[in-house]
Amino acid sequence: MAFSEGKTTIVLGAGASSEAGLPVGRDLKSKIARLIDIKYKDGFSRTSGSREIDTAFRIKLQNENGRDLNPYLHACWRIRDAMPQAISIDNYLDAHANDELTVVAGKLGIAQSILEAEKSSSLYVNRREGREMINFDKVENTWYNKFVQLLTENCRVDDLSNNLANLTVISFNYDRCFEHFLYYAIQNYYRVNSTDAAKMLSSLSVYHPYGRVGSLPWQRQEIPIEFGADPHPQSLLDISAQIRTFTEGTNPDTSSIDLIRNSVAECDRLIFLGFAFHPMNMNLLSSEGAESAPKVSYGTALGLSNSDRDIVEREIKSLTGNDIKKVELRNDLTCSQLLDEYRRSLTSI
Repeated sequence: MAFSEGKTTIVLGAGASSEAGLPVGRDLKSKIARLIDIKYKDGFSRTSGSREIDTAFRIKLQNENGRDLNPYLHACWRIRDAMPQAISIDNYLDAHANDELTVVAGKLGIAQSILEAEKSSSLYVNRREGREMINFDKVENTWYNKFVQLLTENCRVDDLSNNLANLTVISFNYDRCFEHFLYYAIQNYYRVNSTDAAKMLSSLSVYHPYGRVGSLPWQRQEIPIEFGADPHPQSLLDISAQIRTFTEGTNPDTSSIDLIRNSVAECDRLIFLGFAFHPMNMNLLSSEGAESAPKVSYGTALGLSNSDRDIVEREIKSLTGNDIKKVELRNDLTCSQLLDEYRRSLTSI
């Protein structure tokens, strides 16, 4: 029975969400830059940028008894101009972590761009069209579906909670694609209602080191918002406050960094899907003083050169206090293809 023995930790990067149609890399940076490129004609009529972000700035100013919008607009333009240079929006915000205006503007851009990306993804449930379920035909060949096939193989509904308890997911993405898909997939496959599906998923540990664009309503946590919703500007402000810079994400007082690092060091299998292995994020996962290490690690590194792949493999091996003995990092496979290629290996110890 898949995942019934041992502990598995899965690390998700932007490449994992791309299989559902979400933007990665340059496309995401460009989208954020367009949203925060707020300009006015004659000082009154907005000609570009996001109406929601514009209004969110005004709400924030009103709450703080401020009047001048220009400092926020200038922060937006500085982010816009720097996006072609930035490795990612995360790196840029970390570089300017002490500039409150930049951090606020950047987080608002992230929040709206991710919610819009969820809405345009193949996982979106369009209730206005009368849909109550994900269209699973559209996502049959994605890693999401193949993961659920592994999870449910020879697994009856009464065993599912125990299998989920053996899993930990560390998502470096702000979106909620994985949780959203799993919630509907369990309902559809096991013919259970939404309440029972949510209860089963409560045994699964999911961490977002840099935060997320709100919780999903069925998770019954703070700041709930539907997958792909159109947020009110005040909601956008609340959601953006949940997004973290690298410094915030590694602060034990404001994050789950200790639990995240323990889940890497203490698992039996460590799986990387669509992860870019940027040094900042590898450092976040690292716990050099740990007394344990995974038995094996598998991962995708699509597009990475052979030389860089070899370097990353060595970095993975030394993520914890003890070396990981076996690391299989493939730069020729997508997330979906990796789950096909190592179907048996991923669930055995």
